[in-house]
Amino acid sequence: MPKLSKAIVDSDIRAAILNQLDIANREGYHKINDRQYGVIVNDANNTPRYVRIGIIVAEERDDCTAQELMDSEIAVYNEKQAKKATKAAERAEKAEKDKAKREAAKKKKEKGE
Repeated sequence: MPKLSKAIVDSDIRAAILNQLDIANREGYHKINDRQYGVIVNDANNTPRYVRIGIIVAEERDDCTAQELMDSEIAVYNEKQAKKATKAAERAEKAEKDKAKREAAKKKKEKGE
């Protein structure tokens, strides 16, 4: 049996995922193309927003399995989130120190006047 083309295989995978999610049968969801569906939702400001739901099929790789690729992408994401959390904590700590410094300077100025 001849090997199917990447386009056909990827299309079949996307169709299977969309069927599992049942997006095509949900109210308000519209097929944009073979890879995406779209829907209009209101954001927190009650402004209508266009949201695209897309399915990306990763390329086959010789250097790692599909599971290894997914695991590495998850690890990279988690590492970035941890760095963001660390930076946010450092900023919050610096802001607290700066606030204490400003308050001390204000009290000192008030006593000196």
